[in-house]
Amino acid sequence: MTATVLLIHGAFADGSSWNKVIARLKEAGIAARTVANPLRGLSVDGEYVASVVAQTEGDVVLVGHSYGGPVITYAGSAADNVKALVFVAAFGLDKGESAQDSGASFPEPELLSALQTWNFPGSDLPDLSIVQDKYRRVFAADVTDEEAASGATNQRPVSALGLGEPLAVEPAWKRVPTWWVIGSEDHAINPDYQRATAKKIGATVTELEGGSHSIAVSRSAEVATAIIEAVNSLSS
Repeated sequence: MTATVLLIHGAFADGSSWNKVIARLKEAGIAARTVANPLRGLSVDGEYVASVVAQTEGDVVLVGHSYGGPVITYAGSAADNVKALVFVAAFGLDKGESAQDSGASFPEPELLSALQTWNFPGSDLPDLSIVQDKYRRVFAADVTDEEAASGATNQRPVSALGLGEPLAVEPAWKRVPTWWVIGSEDHAINPDYQRATAKKIGATVTELEGGSHSIAVSRSAEVATAIIEAVNSLSS
């Protein structure tokens, strides 16, 4: 039995962002499904995904896009059946780091100037989403007009706690092999930060020239190839 791939979306997206990747994985005979990331806080989200992992039979490859990177880093920390991680245009945190602070030594991405806040009862921290008319430029510059419009409309907001909460566990990448797919024109997470972090954690890197933050949509073939390599490595 090959490993099951669990795909974790990040902020400002939903599970449908993986549709094209899933189709390619299924063509390769690989079982894959999305997990709805709660986007409520790193520990909450990580524990939720870890619970899904615990209820998944056999080996698991965790794939995280954007803020989904910290979530899989948390979720795979103590899960014996997680055998590999794949970061897709993501943050890669060490213990004590948060998503919002991890790239502080690199130029600020355009995404930060395109965010708006929403306040809700029962929460001391706001939710964040992308201003719809800025979504395409900062998040999805290389997808179709229809895909960009759909993404902007259906984006799921993230609690500011998710981006600001430090990783409280030993990161999963310290114990399992990792892959990383980077878009060279990512305006949401600085590509230089991603390159440096991928090198730090020893990831196998695929860089997609001209790729935006939404490479799982625009460059699904290359993203799927990296995931397939991770799955195949488990039997080699």
